[in-house]
Amino acid sequence: MSSDGRAALDRWIISGGHWEVVGERDGTATVALLTCDGGQEMDRVTVPVAALPAG
Repeated sequence: MSSDGRAALDRWIISGGHWEVVGERDGTATVALLTCDGGQEMDRVTVPVAALPAG
């Protein structure tokens, strides 16, 4: 689950999308995948906090 979330986040970043951590619990972050202009949330993924990219 979390490795799939990280892979999805990496693809999102490479495609130019923005992301934002919208919650954290027990070492897991919920990440909103936002449009390129950051204006609209398109999806959410969960990623271990330790695996979040810098930024």
